[in-house]
Amino acid sequence: MITITPYKPEWKQEFQNIGTLLRKFLGDLAIRIDHIGSTSVPNLDAKDIIDIQVTVEALTSELERAMNLAGFERVTRITSDHIPPEFNPDPKEWEKWIFKPASSKRKINLHVRIQNRANQRYPILFRDYLRALPMVAKAYEKVKQELAKHHPEDIEAYYDIKDPVCDIIIGGAEEWAKLTGWSQRESDC
Repeated sequence: MITITPYKPEWKQEFQNIGTLLRKFLGDLAIRIDHIGSTSVPNLDAKDIIDIQVTVEALTSELERAMNLAGFERVTRITSDHIPPEFNPDPKEWEKWIFKPASSKRKINLHVRIQNRANQRYPILFRDYLRALPMVAKAYEKVKQELAKHHPEDIEAYYDIKDPVCDIIIGGAEEWAKLTGWSQRESDC
């Protein structure tokens, strides 16, 4: 069941706790650890799932072992991200690993992406754009609420519609980045 939850201020602290744990186990394997997705945007209603991006030099067996020690298991069926129109179509730019908690009841999507790849930059820019433009964030929230209302059990339909909406938003975010001189600031953890 897809449920959009009213914004919870505690999402930020939950991310910090998870990020601190990850930093302990990953050490220098993690270049950055960032809170991404809708729970990272103040006052934005979201699915109650903490999305985290770990930026790395490479997807390695050493990294996977460290993630396992931290209590996360890799979801092997997911190996890449959706490619937005007009973005670099090279599959290497969209490669990723995703991990879920092995036993925690807390829902977490942990995305591991390679530094300087298109899919590593995308969620950080997307997040920062929504943080900077609350009107865009609220419109995005409305889309997600309507999708959950009309497709509460159909996760494929939810993403089939949400992904193109995100592509429209990232187009605006790219223009905003050029106008403001945006760049990835320090990581969140």
